Amino acid sequence: MRLKMINSIKTNNFSDNLLMEKITGLWKEASNHLTDRDMNIYGVYHEYESDYKGDYRLSIAIEDSKSDPSLEIPDHEKYEIFKVDTEDEQGIINTWKMIWERENSGALKRAYTYDFEKYDPDGEIEIYIAIK
Repeated sequence: MRLKMINSIKTNNFSDNLLMEKITGLWKEASNHLTDRDMNIYGVYHEYESDYKGDYRLSIAIEDSKSDPSLEIPDHEKYEIFKVDTEDEQGIINTWKMIWERENSGALKRAYTYDFEKYDPDGEIEIYIAIK
């Protein structure tokens, strides 16, 4: 899958004191470019330093096979898909916490290549975790 990257940041879930400000700013800046409400929007997690406790890059992207800059997510990746409870204000955060708990317990073997949140135009959100 080839995506057009709108913008990107490098951060860390545990050691970056400005994590929430960076992510909020990233989405706010991206929203200026996301005028077509009928397309999927992606929050792509990549360039992992190690695991979820290390540095990584978060990029906001849309489906567009012809544009640069782009992100190329390999077609051969295997994913476990997690549906986000969009009725819960903390649904995305809670889903990530559950993913980390599953990983810590050994129930989820992550590949740390490309993970992404997929935001459908109908409001549904799914988190795709690359697995080994």
